[in-house]
Amino acid sequence: MNDKLKQLYKTVILKHNNQPFHYEKKEAAAHHLDAYNPLCGDRFNLYVDVKDGIIKSVHFHGYGCAISKASTSVLAKNLEGKTVAEALSLCESFETVVSPDANTENNNEELEAFAAAKDFPGRLQCATLSWEAMKAFLITSKS
Repeated sequence: MNDKLKQLYKTVILKHNNQPFHYEKKEAAAHHLDAYNPLCGDRFNLYVDVKDGIIKSVHFHGYGCAISKASTSVLAKNLEGKTVAEALSLCESFETVVSPDANTENNNEELEAFAAAKDFPGRLQCATLSWEAMKAFLITSKS
């Protein structure tokens, strides 16, 4: 992993862990998703509002390591305002960025920062936890 990517990873993780985007319970949201990793105990509830095929808001609350919290914060920030199709594409892009088999770059710096998770296989699930829950939701929303 190059030094630039290491620094970006640290910067994004620290920023989003310490000041997460939309970190609050939104019980009135139309959709509640549960992102849970029974192996480490990370658990986030995602609160999603979709109207006319556009994600109006994504909030989250819960607990987990800095990587899973930061990743969920990046998800909430980047999916808001996207169509369901755009959000699904972004979830797939994130999966590609963190995939150990991929050597692709993403022009979204916050997503690209998580490419460093490839070098820490034990932390990969932390990075993808909420993205996988969101992707499953989006797939069912689309059909």
